Amino acid sequence: MSPSRCGHFTAVLTMFAVAVIAGCSEMLETPLPDGYWTESEADEILDQTIELRLDVDLSGLSESERAAVKKLIAAGVILQRLYEDSLHNQALSSYEDLQILHAQLGQPDQTEKLIRLYRLFNGPVATTLENERLTFLPVMDELPGRNVFPVDATREEIEQFVAAHPEAKNSLLGLRSLVRRATPENLDRDLSVLARHPTLATLHPLFREHTQMLAASDNRNTFYSVPYSIAWSEELFAVFDLLLAASELMTADDPDFAAYLRLRARDLLVDDYESGDAAWTRGSFKNLNAEIGSYETYDDKLFGVKSFFALSVLVRDKEKTEQLLRANIDLQELEDSLPITSHKRVTSDIPIGIYNVVADFGQARGTNTASILPNDPEHTRKYGRTVLVRFNIMSHPDLFANQLARYRAAVADKYENDLTRYGAFERTVWHEIGHYLGPGVTADGRDLDVALAEYSDLLEEMKSDLISLYSAQMLADNGYHGPEELKSIYADGIRRVVQHVRPRRTQPYQTMQLMQMNFFLENGLLQFDPGAGELVIRYDRYHEVVRDLLTRVLELQFAGNRAAAADFVEQYGEWREDLHDVLAAGVRESVLFRYALVRYGAMGE
Repeated sequence: MSPSRCGHFTAVLTMFAVAVIAGCSEMLETPLPDGYWTESEADEILDQTIELRLDVDLSGLSESERAAVKKLIAAGVILQRLYEDSLHNQALSSYEDLQILHAQLGQPDQTEKLIRLYRLFNGPVATTLENERLTFLPVMDELPGRNVFPVDATREEIEQFVAAHPEAKNSLLGLRSLVRRATPENLDRDLSVLARHPTLATLHPLFREHTQMLAASDNRNTFYSVPYSIAWSEELFAVFDLLLAASELMTADDPDFAAYLRLRARDLLVDDYESGDAAWTRGSFKNLNAEIGSYETYDDKLFGVKSFFALSVLVRDKEKTEQLLRANIDLQELEDSLPITSHKRVTSDIPIGIYNVVADFGQARGTNTASILPNDPEHTRKYGRTVLVRFNIMSHPDLFANQLARYRAAVADKYENDLTRYGAFERTVWHEIGHYLGPGVTADGRDLDVALAEYSDLLEEMKSDLISLYSAQMLADNGYHGPEELKSIYADGIRRVVQHVRPRRTQPYQTMQLMQMNFFLENGLLQFDPGAGELVIRYDRYHEVVRDLLTRVLELQFAGNRAAAADFVEQYGEWREDLHDVLAAGVRESVLFRYALVRYGAMGE
């Protein structure tokens, strides 16, 4: 603990000691220091939270596979801490302080609830029932750049620096690097990492040269980027060792999975995932799979370009995977059917599997139902992508019951039985496949995340939502879906866009869902009955309206025009009190819970 924090806690503990000496019988009710939420404040969220426990049967795995799972979980624990650190510069220290209070100040109820909040939100900032982001521990307010940009830097300042130093743009806005100011303290710290770990100096020679040059020039107004492997060197070397150990355990049972783990360990030290991505997407794994590394950029609210760490340990459900693979559709045919003039070549045999989650960490933790990775367009072009469907999340009865309650609260009674688990499952699967289709780069060859910046994730998620609905008709024509199954998928598309609270513009998922609802209303797929406060669904308009909105999204992606994307969000991102507030109020009254905290049996929870 730093001297300043030691001093803080000495003062806190002294306060309580004085209370004891004075014979204060009310010590257990003494409020915590300023900045900590009260028990009643914590209860507002925890009373709306359900705890889910995932306990996957590992008895069918070999001894080596079970041992490898333990190594992967240990690596996940480390990456969980890195994720929390990357979200807020005081996350780890504030949690340590909270644990000290919990152990020494005799307030188990209040501090235990704050510990649960920290677990729920992966740090000291909560999303309230009103969808505000508020700190519940004594830390600074959350910043758009989280802890991957300097806490005192603005978007405008960094943009001005990049405009003056265009050669630094790719480095500063790179996927797997922190941005720091070139202060003597920062430069000394990073150079000391290279001195402790000559391997990193060898793997990042340009960083070493650039950092030494900055140290000699003493230019404090300069920004520079630090690869994640250098910024978090000790932690990532520990993960490296654990992945190599897991790889060694898997060599005999599953050589392809062992190769992936070995290559991904190397990737984490070079901040280049190509070798691991190739092994991951083209390998033939048996029982285990794992998402490892930093891919998604949703948490970067400043530029939308920095990725955040995640790790998932997954066990394949062979029977359900084989059933899914029987879908008789050619992905190239689906790609060519998309309403856009330019199409790409896709591989129809993309790896897709149905899995049960053993444990999730970092950005993957929670009730994430599925993912498709990698995102890099060059890696996708060369190796394809892998789809990971989390069946024990998707099929959890409490989660589906909550989804059904949300849907029924918003639609007229005649549609209340249209939504089934089948529709929710299939729409999610084809949402993930949808990420594989459509533009990978803009018409002039730019990456979508660079061209569209903070609107990239929003448009990509909306595209995949719409492709999942657009493809449903083709699957029905091929006999994969029956009429009632198709209706269920369409019903889940409506459930998906119903909001329980007004989204913040920094929330790409929720904002694009609101935009879909408004487009559906504008074009007659949905109608709002103000007297009943409910939605009427026009299934006969479904495919046409989805096609029209998908056309808009694909064109925006291909053009790569950030200003046009901003106008699109402004046009369809409206929230009306007489419509959206009415629906949201009904949803809030009907849902069983607002938050889900997931525990994992494999971790002894």
